Amino acid sequence: MRYGIIVLAAASLLSACQTAAPPAVSTPTSTPPRTPAAIQLAASIDAYKSLVAQQIMAANAAYTFNGRLPPMLPAIVVLDLSVGPDGELKSVHVHRSRDSEASAAALAAVRRVPTLFPPAAHLMQRHARTFDFSETFLFNEQYQFQLRTLSGPQ
Repeated sequence: MRYGIIVLAAASLLSACQTAAPPAVSTPTSTPPRTPAAIQLAASIDAYKSLVAQQIMAANAAYTFNGRLPPMLPAIVVLDLSVGPDGELKSVHVHRSRDSEASAAALAAVRRVPTLFPPAAHLMQRHARTFDFSETFLFNEQYQFQLRTLSGPQ
C-alpha cells in the first residue's frame, strides 16, 4: 500500500511537469481537394465506373455531346486507368485506338478532372496498389465524346 501511494504521487508530479504538445500545423498537400461527390463510396465496380465517368463528363462539358450516338462513330478510344486507394489517378494510357487525335483528346479529358476520383480501396484486390479499369470514349464527327459507361443502350 505504501508503494502504491509513492507511485501515485510520483506519477502526479511527473504529469504536472509535462508541457502541452505543440499545436498541429497543417501543411498544404499536392493532392487535389475532395468534393462532396468524390467522397461517395461506390457499392460495385460498375457504380465506381459510373461515378468516375460522371466526373470526367462534368470536367469536360465543352467537349461532350448528349443523345443518341451517330450510326457511324469516327473514333473509339479505350483508356486504361489506374486509381490509388484514395482516388488519386496513378496512370492513364491508351489501350486501343486508331485515331491519334481522339486518343490525345481522351487522355486530356481524364487529366482535366480537377479533383480526386472516389476512393477505391474497398474495391481493390488484396495487396493491390491500384484499382485498374477501362473506359471507352465514343467520338462524333466534331470530336466530341460520350463515355460508354454513361451512354446506355443505343
